[in-house]
Order: sequence, then structure tokens, then C-alpha cells
Amino acid sequence: MTRALGIDFGTTNSVVALLQDDGRVTNVTWPSQAGPVDIFRTALYFWSEGRAPRVEIRHVAGPQALDRALAGTGEGRFIQSIKTYLASRAFSETRLYAKRFSIEALVGTFLSELSADFGDLKARSLPVAAGRPVVFAGELPDEDLAVTRLTEAYRLAGFGTVDLAYEPLGAAYWYARQLKCDETVLVADFGGGTSDFSVIRFTHPKGQLVADALAHTGVGVAGDTFDYRLVDHLVAPQLGKGSRYRSFDKSLPFPAYVHAAFARWHQLSWLKVPQVMRELRSLASASEAPDAIEKLIAFLDLDLGFELYQAISRVKTQLSDAETATLDFDSHGIALRGRVTRGDFEGFIAGDLQRIGEAMEAALVEAGLTPSDVDAVFMTGGTSYVPAVRNLFVERFGADRIHTGQAFQSVASGLALVAADRASHGASEDASRLALPHSPA
Repeated sequence: MTRALGIDFGTTNSVVALLQDDGRVTNVTWPSQAGPVDIFRTALYFWSEGRAPRVEIRHVAGPQALDRALAGTGEGRFIQSIKTYLASRAFSETRLYAKRFSIEALVGTFLSELSADFGDLKARSLPVAAGRPVVFAGELPDEDLAVTRLTEAYRLAGFGTVDLAYEPLGAAYWYARQLKCDETVLVADFGGGTSDFSVIRFTHPKGQLVADALAHTGVGVAGDTFDYRLVDHLVAPQLGKGSRYRSFDKSLPFPAYVHAAFARWHQLSWLKVPQVMRELRSLASASEAPDAIEKLIAFLDLDLGFELYQAISRVKTQLSDAETATLDFDSHGIALRGRVTRGDFEGFIAGDLQRIGEAMEAALVEAGLTPSDVDAVFMTGGTSYVPAVRNLFVERFGADRIHTGQAFQSVASGLALVAADRASHGASEDASRLALPHSPA
């Protein structure tokens, strides 16, 4: 029987883990066209049915939302990366088919779909630990606002009391479940929107594994940022970035806001509004690179953003295994091609790597430790496989101290252990000393 739940609500993907009475941790699965999956895409798709005044707004989430978005049927609204707006005071609501949806309602709707097949688990009021980043994404993130919104979203989704826990703390619990000796561990959790770090001291007083949280830091730079750097350098110049246009007797730069929207592929739909499309067509006629601007217009009109980012993700993956990679995108007559070396890519993300490194160093400073005081580094999340990211830690701690876990499941699995532990010992997120239950692999 299930005794606790761990929920890793991520920017790009979400995972749910269940701790059983016998100590096993299992992952929830959901149906998809490819069969059962244990990773649920953090996405919603809305559409309307009927005519006024009897218009009904329908929605799906996860794999089904992605399938509908890619099918390109109808005028639905695809919504992704909602987690990144939790800490933004500038974003409080959006309108979908004349109906207002607050950010809490959007996240709550997603969480409700994520947990739709939980059966009686929510009704049983089981202990639940839900992940949160150490630092929320955004330019000026309001941490208190984000926590309030996230807590309300879980309430709207039908959950009772939900304990929020730092995501790297969940990863730390998963790493530590079979430790036999005392260790000081730096946990690095790389998500889609943030990179988070925790320093945890694991000890065994009276034979019980106990965790002392020494430091938590984070930065709003992660996998999505790396994707954008590739798009910005490989793709955007082919779609008019850096070009100029003539206005009377002046040569002016192409508006920067257009290519800035490529930072998140789902934001490209914001450009596909009559006012912007009219402006782009006008710019194309005056552009010094009209073919590139026409290609940009066609790209936006055909909603090819997701297909492009899939191709970019493949390029990034190739660069984790090889020194060079090739972008070969061709859809509906829109061709975007390029070759990139690992060295090029590392140059593109140099500033991001520096920020990640600074956040890692800040964790050590906060903990009052030097690299030699750290016994192990546990890295999780897809970006942990990027060689330049891994090298940051190898150079600082040595390869023999680096450990990796399941890229997407470690946090949720550990959060299930956190939930059970807090229920047993009454520990809160602010508590620095937590006892961990032993569990089988």
C-alpha cells in the first residue's frame, strides 16, 4: 500500500513517485501514443466547442496536450512552461476564449490532470512532498509570491496539506538511501528552468541515517537556456537576425523583440497576431535580407516552433557524445541547416556556465566548506549530461567524486521519501536536521 507521494512539478516535464509500505519507490505512469510513460509533459492544450452563448472550454494535459499541439488541427491554445511564471508579478492571469485563468488556476488545472488517475490517494490524505526550486526562474522572482501561488494551485487540484521541499533535497534523499557511512554531499539538480544546489551532511547516529542541510542555492539558468543559445546562434541568423531594413534614407536594425521570442518556442505564437505579422510583411519589403524575413514569416505562420526545438534538442544531445553536430531541419518547405562543434556550443553558453559555477560556489560558501570537504557530488537532470557542465564539477572536485542518478526520476523518488520522513518526524522545510528512512533500490 502507498504511504507517501513525491511530486516533481517541472518546467518541461513532471514526475510522480509513490513510496510503498515495503520501502519500494515506484513511478506513476500515464498513457500515451507510444505506450505508458513515467514522464508527464508539463503542458496544457485548450480548445473551445460549440457556439455562443453555449461555448464549452475543453482541455487536456501532458502527452495528450503535446499530441494535439503537433496535430495542428483547429485553433487551440498550447500552454507550456507555466512554472516559470509563478514568481512573476507581471503575470497574474491570461484569457482563453474570453475566460480569465489565473496562474494558480492554470497550474492547478495541470496538477489536477497530473493526478487524475491517483484513485483514492488524494482522498486518503497521504503525506505529499512537492518540489520547488531553490530560486524560482525569472528576472526578478518573487519567492514568497511563487510559494503562495504554488500552494494554492495544489489546493485547487484537490490536494490537502502539501509539504514543499527544495528539489535538490529530494535528489539528496534518493542518493542517500543506501549510504553506509557518513558523507558530505553536494547535490546539483539541473531542470529545464533552474539549476539548484544543496549541501547535505549525512551521518548515522545510533544507526539511523540523518541529514543536516548546510546550504541551498540556485540560479535561473538550465537546459532551456542552452537550447535558446543554439537557436540564437544557429537558426536566428537564417531568419533575419542581425539584418537591416531601409526606412526613408536610413538603414535600421531589424527589431530585436522578434528573435527574442525564440527564447521559448511556445512564445512564438505571440508573434502570430495580425499586428505583428503585418509589421513583418512590411519589414520584408524594405529588408536588405528579404528572403530571410519571408522565411521567418512562413516559419511563424506554419507554427514550426516545436519541431525546431525538437531538432535543436537532438543537436544538443549529439554534442554530449560527439565533437560536432548538424542541424538538418526541413519542414513544409522551410529548411534550416547548420553545423556546430562542441567548442562552438561551449562558447555560446560560456556566460551561463559561469552563472551555474557561481551558484555552486555560493553553496559551498554558505555551507562554510571548501571543495576538499565534499565527499561526493550527486548530479541529476538532463543538463547534467552536457560535458561542459559536468567538467565544471570534475575540475572542482575530481571525477572520482562525481555520481549521477536517473535524469528525470531522482527528485520525485526522493521527495516521496521526504514526505514519509516529515510525516514521521514532524520536520518542516526549514528544519536542517532530518531523519531518512532506509529503502530498497
